[in-house]
Amino acid sequence: MSEDIRSFTVALDDDGIRLDRWFKRHMPEASFNIVSRWARTGQLRVDGKRVAPGDRIEAGQVLRVPPLEPAAPAEARPARARPALSPEDESFAQGLVIHKDKAALVVNKPPGLATQGGTKTDRHLDGLLDALQFEAETRPKLVHRLDKDTSGALLLARSARAAAAFSKSFSSRTARKVYWAIVIGVPSPEDGLIDLPIAKQPGTGGEKMHVSEEAGLPSRSRYRVIERAGNRAAFVELQPLTGRTHQLRVHLAAIGHPIVGDGKYGGPDAFLTGGVSRKMHLHARRLRIDHPDGGRIDVQADLPGHFADSLALLGFDPAAGDALPLDEIKASETPEGRKRAAAHAAKDRRRERRGERRGRGRA
Repeated sequence: MSEDIRSFTVALDDDGIRLDRWFKRHMPEASFNIVSRWARTGQLRVDGKRVAPGDRIEAGQVLRVPPLEPAAPAEARPARARPALSPEDESFAQGLVIHKDKAALVVNKPPGLATQGGTKTDRHLDGLLDALQFEAETRPKLVHRLDKDTSGALLLARSARAAAAFSKSFSSRTARKVYWAIVIGVPSPEDGLIDLPIAKQPGTGGEKMHVSEEAGLPSRSRYRVIERAGNRAAFVELQPLTGRTHQLRVHLAAIGHPIVGDGKYGGPDAFLTGGVSRKMHLHARRLRIDHPDGGRIDVQADLPGHFADSLALLGFDPAAGDALPLDEIKASETPEGRKRAAAHAAKDRRRERRGERRGRGRA
């Protein structure tokens, strides 16, 4: 064996990832085309066996990697250095943390702070993550997002392994997210499900969504009225059962009850008079998700000042919202549950066909 051939043992943090993702993470200079060529010619091995770039690897397996041809200097791209954070920024970011363990952080994102950067958005949570590395080897990773003007619980993964586990929980809908909102008017019925497809609205300058039966993706939101202020406004609990952009805002506006302060989807009708803040009243109150090492993370985020003031002004009691029991997810709502149901249905159909054939044979 050539001295240039290297061996790597797959670490626990890389357990279950695709082989091409391992190279992207640990050997970015080996492009996907190079890894594919190594695999095609049998130079790339895992525990001595030939593999494909899309195969998943397990902790403890040994990768045999051939020597990498030196890249031309012009192809080398200098790493972009992140700007150093000021002591004030570090203190601000660390003050947002409401849960911390070896795998996860949960922050209480204030309204007005974007989750990630973009056009004309220089200050954002992603840019503050260096302050939240603490004793971990790397900075935490975003695994979901909140709109800029939405406040509340936001989960960060402290390792690649934790990020993969949390992403799977979100995609499989086993994670539970509970939002609180104040909406215009009172939805009827007071406990319901909004099932309207959502698509990006064409022709709009910024990112704006709308309900579209033709182009929309399936989107479902559960809501429950917690308290009402006559017919003027309602304090509601919301649970998104799918994860479309601006889903809760679009759905509430579509049924005629826009979230207070959400002028983007509710227009001028989304504001209350009498001293109620004009900021958006949508808050991620609670997050419950399986922990990668067992058990659950179950965190509540305190309300921002303007939301708490509006609740008090309208006579709503936050304790009434916390008193509502959390809906347990039904197996039929998860991808795994739907697969099992489809498999059982197919099995029943096969049994019926076998029964029909036996019946014809006896006849």
